[in-house]
Amino acid sequence: MSKPAETELYAPVKTLFEARGYAVKGEIGGADLMARRDGEEPVIVELKSGFSLILLQQAAARQAITERVYVAVPRWSGKAGWRVFKGNIGLCRRLGIGVISVDLGEGAARVHAEPGPFRPRRSKPRRAAMLREFDAREGDPTAGGTNGQVMTAYRQDALRCAACLAEVETARGADVARASGVARATRIMADNHHGWFRRVAHGVYALSDAGAEMIAAAPPP
Repeated sequence: MSKPAETELYAPVKTLFEARGYAVKGEIGGADLMARRDGEEPVIVELKSGFSLILLQQAAARQAITERVYVAVPRWSGKAGWRVFKGNIGLCRRLGIGVISVDLGEGAARVHAEPGPFRPRRSKPRRAAMLREFDAREGDPTAGGTNGQVMTAYRQDALRCAACLAEVETARGADVARASGVARATRIMADNHHGWFRRVAHGVYALSDAGAEMIAAAPPP
C-alpha cells in the first residue's frame, strides 16, 4: 500500500485547529500549516506520511519561530504500529514537539502530545540496578552494541560456581561460596537460571550435563 500524500493530512489538521478557534493557512514560509489565535504564540505543524529523522529536524528548526510546533502523521495500524508510534511520541516530548495523528478513513485528527518543556521522570530503581551491575561486573567482558550473550555479573558468578563444582563434583552451597568467593553461590545454584546445576541433596549441588558441557567447551578463567 502506497503512503498517503502529505496534502491528505492537511484538511483534518486544519479542522482540528479551527475547532479550537484558530485561523489556519497552509504553506507559510515553508511550514506545511500555520495557525494563529489572538494574542497567542503561532502554531506550526509539519505534515509527513510517516515519522522520520527529516520530520524531526524540520520540526526542531521551526522551534526557532515558535514554541508551539507539532508533527502530524497518519494514524498507526495494529499493535506493532502503536508500539512504534508510542515510542515516537516519547521522543517528540523530549524534543518539546507536539504529536498529531490523522485517521484518513474518518478524516479526523487527534492530538497525542502538546509541545512544551520536557522533564523526564527518573527511575531510581532502574538507576540503582544499573549501578549495581556496573560495580559488580568484573572487567569489561562484553563489547557495547552486541546483540549476543551479555556477560553479566550474575553470569560471571555462575561461571565461578560451575568451575568450583567441576573440581569437586559435588559440594554444599556454603563450601562453593567460600571457594569461589561468590557470596550468593547457593542462591545461584538453587535458581539455576542457566541450567548448569542440579541439586543432589538438601543444600548440596553438582554440575548438570549442560554445565559439564559448558565447562568442557569453554573452561572459565
